Amino acid sequence: MAGNQTSLNAARFDLPVNDVEQQATLEVETEEYDYSKRAQWLRAAVLGANDGLVSTASLMMGVGAVKQDIKVMILTGFAGLVAGACSMAIGEFVSVYSQLEIELAQRKREKERRNNGGKDEQEEGEKESLPNPSQAAAASALAFSVGASVPLLAASFIKEYKVRLGVVFAAVTLALMIFGWLGAALGKAPAVRSSLRVLVGGWLAMAITFGLTRLIGSSGL
Repeated sequence: MAGNQTSLNAARFDLPVNDVEQQATLEVETEEYDYSKRAQWLRAAVLGANDGLVSTASLMMGVGAVKQDIKVMILTGFAGLVAGACSMAIGEFVSVYSQLEIELAQRKREKERRNNGGKDEQEEGEKESLPNPSQAAAASALAFSVGASVPLLAASFIKEYKVRLGVVFAAVTLALMIFGWLGAALGKAPAVRSSLRVLVGGWLAMAITFGLTRLIGSSGL
């Protein structure tokens, strides 16, 4: 009798344990899926902001290597911001639109294979998950502009040439570290390694642009 009662108790508690395990598995899968989906937007945002920061700062440092006028430096940075934001927006729009066409063609083939002519809830959910080219283009342009505004704002109110270059370099260094840490934190990657990688890359870009521009400027070409 006691043996039967024990087996009944074991059977009674088997189902909740399995339910808990299934729920935990679903939560892990959902969390992994959310990080994967977040990574797509994270890539565009971090790359756009970092590109705007590095390219605009490099342009300003390059011009600053041969021209000490603050107006020339600011105009160069502003032109780089506008051109870069437009370039990022157009490139992202074309890229995401191509991805959209590929996914639509794939889903059309799958729909024809299933011979399902009606619209069901699954199809409506799939439409909501499709990439949005306009949204991606706007996000890339905005991210680029945010990054490019850092060296512009840093140089706007400083007339002394050497101090201006130093402030731009310091502001860009701080922004590079923040962008690297933010990308690592949102993507669950090592923060120190990511920050150093972004920082060293930005320093190299500014140093190469500054050095080559000064070399060409001093040669009289």
